Amino acid sequence: MKILFVLENYYPNIGGVETLFKNLVERLAEEDNQITIVTTKIRSDLPFREELKNITIIRVPFWNRYFFTLFAVFPVFYYMKDCDIVHTTSYNAGLPSFFAAKLRRKKIIITFHEVWGQLWFQLPYMNGLVKWGHYYFEQLLLKLSFDRFIAVSESTAESLRKNGVASEKILVNYNGIDYTEFQNVLPAPRTENKFTYTYFGRLGISKGLDILLDAASELKKQDTNTRLKMIIPKEPIGFFDLIIKIIKERELDNYILLLHNLPFQDLLKELKASDCIVIPSYSEGFCYAAVESIALEVPIISSDQAALKEVVSGQYIKMKEHNSAALVAAILQAKNGDWQKDEIKKFELADSVQGYLTIYKNELTS
Repeated sequence: MKILFVLENYYPNIGGVETLFKNLVERLAEEDNQITIVTTKIRSDLPFREELKNITIIRVPFWNRYFFTLFAVFPVFYYMKDCDIVHTTSYNAGLPSFFAAKLRRKKIIITFHEVWGQLWFQLPYMNGLVKWGHYYFEQLLLKLSFDRFIAVSESTAESLRKNGVASEKILVNYNGIDYTEFQNVLPAPRTENKFTYTYFGRLGISKGLDILLDAASELKKQDTNTRLKMIIPKEPIGFFDLIIKIIKERELDNYILLLHNLPFQDLLKELKASDCIVIPSYSEGFCYAAVESIALEVPIISSDQAALKEVVSGQYIKMKEHNSAALVAAILQAKNGDWQKDEIKKFELADSVQGYLTIYKNELTS
């Protein structure tokens, strides 16, 4: 099978979406499927064209994600000519992929990781005009006639339905991880005997970073035997600079340990050395951070929003409300070892890949 993936970002970019598609592409290639990826060239040192076994990566130098939306249709149309099916994702890759597929008369499926709808208007770090623009773009994407909408959780599927996508067009296929990568991980050495709560993942407006930093400011005053560890990328640079500015303004420099762009095994060691992982998100479509933390048997503090209700298990605490006071209370509860405990839920990568293979075959024969 020849599959074209159209993705705004791909590895080595960091994020849950990138994790999903890197794992999926590599597993599909191992099964002798021919994969082509059209994506953004995120660094000048990356090659325009990279050939791996059964994988061709085409990196096109767009200035930003909006230029990708407007102009990616041209390279996508070109590389689409020999494929059997097209697989794209929300948000910015969806529009050029759709129009190119319709011109080429190719089957196209889209994976929706989250649908925010009215949530756009509740999120921080974005002005009102920009929120309206993103809201209308999302609504446009939801109204396009993709052959199939793939939801990565039941929560996302329900959001698709609430925002007008017909139920018969929606399939749920959970993301997955390779659990062997999370076995026998030794914690990184600790230099301080302080209760360490960790945030890791991309910088996103829905991730609850405003709540996290408010809680850190309060905990610094209340309990000097705590510290926050943030493992975050330095991109997007504007958002990163804003986070650093807030940390300095609140004099949190000595309270927060900042780490960036860790190799995967070093990341796992830092997570394993944490007393708990905090996920204060406004919304999660699936949440790799939760599933990976659970695989490492590191307890979680969860906002319990959207798909977090489905994926969180093991040892965890749910925030009673979605605000900084509730996060502070949850962290102090965690420090006292007062965890809720459930049987661990697993989301296997092999199941996710098999799910997509079944979807591709069904679409090509329908």
